[in-house]
Amino acid sequence: MGERDPLDVALEAAYEAGRRTLASFRTGVRAELKDDGTPVTEADRAAELSIRHHLERAFPEDGVRGEEFGDAPSASGRTWWIDPIDGTKSFVRGVPLYAVLIALEVEGRIDVGAAYFPALDEMLYAARGRGAFLNGRQVRVAATAALDRAFVSCTDPGSFAKYGRAEAWQRLQAASYVRVGWGDAYGHALVASGRIEVMLDPAMNAWDCGPFGVILPEAGGYFGDWSGNETIHGGEAISTTRALLPEVLGLIRGDAA
Repeated sequence: MGERDPLDVALEAAYEAGRRTLASFRTGVRAELKDDGTPVTEADRAAELSIRHHLERAFPEDGVRGEEFGDAPSASGRTWWIDPIDGTKSFVRGVPLYAVLIALEVEGRIDVGAAYFPALDEMLYAARGRGAFLNGRQVRVAATAALDRAFVSCTDPGSFAKYGRAEAWQRLQAASYVRVGWGDAYGHALVASGRIEVMLDPAMNAWDCGPFGVILPEAGGYFGDWSGNETIHGGEAISTTRALLPEVLGLIRGDAA
């Protein structure tokens, strides 16, 4: 028997972990603060252990890097990135926009990604060269031609000033059609599925965005840093369309009109 399709394993792992989180969702689950000030719950830990079990059973030579339980070294040259609950603050508050994120990185490139939103039962996924899909239906980024007709989203408007991006955020707000706050992974998923046009995060960890490194390109869009580099390791993130990317990057730089 040959090796299993990594995408199939990612989908199974994301779905099972996500269904586990629903047992705690809207039950008054409590969070504790980690050393970096971010919240974590027992549901986060249980979901990550479930995902690790799936991956280690299917691909014992692969490395695993998760938000809650650190690194397992790779003997294969492949590494899985896990965020068992992206949007723990939303999860704790009973907001259904949290996600389970799983991605496979091979030689610096994300080849497989799954983003499951359990409370919405939305599974967004892609594999390199095979397209991007939402619940089995292929998706593409929006065809919007100009930023003044685009929806622009972020996770926390206050974070832009914290990371020295307040002026860029002001310029992008002024240039766009609608500013919304569908944050965390869900904002990036909305761009990939053509429901909004731009999602911005001035600070980003690799495990918080792993799947979008393949989902956005397979949907015809861009995912990367604020300088135009397509990576999950930029420490910041933008999801947008190829058509709008030059305008978005120009506003970030403050190019003259």
